[in-house]
Amino acid sequence: MKFEDYIKKGIIKRSSPDRLLARSLIKQTLQDKTFFDKLEITELSARKIASNYYDMLRSILEVMAALDGYKIYNHEAFAVYLKEKGEEEKSIIFDRLRKIRNNINYYGAALSIEEAKETIVDAKYLMSYLIDKYLRELRDEIKKCKVVKT
Repeated sequence: MKFEDYIKKGIIKRSSPDRLLARSLIKQTLQDKTFFDKLEITELSARKIASNYYDMLRSILEVMAALDGYKIYNHEAFAVYLKEKGEEEKSIIFDRLRKIRNNINYYGAALSIEEAKETIVDAKYLMSYLIDKYLRELRDEIKKCKVVKT
């Protein structure tokens, strides 16, 4: 399905750009990242930590969409949103992370420490890339959170 198809189906809705929402989401997301960056990845924590990094990445995409004047109601549609922005490669990475997270959350899939670390590295890379490229206008909010590039 294409971006416009998601709009026609109501999965993506056009709205006014929402800077207030974007500021709130980026602040919460970066605070979460600071917290999760301090946690040790163990056999017990691997799947939950990896799943939360995906959620942080999705939140970054929600920030981007809010600034662009969209509300996206489906995780799969975020991959299409990235494609619409010309980020085909990033879309593929995001969709792979989405499937890993879905397997964890909906099918009880286990994740080894090594798999979790790889998932987290990819999520951090995408978050950093998207923030650097698309969220410069939120620079002040990002600095307040003392984000360290990963």
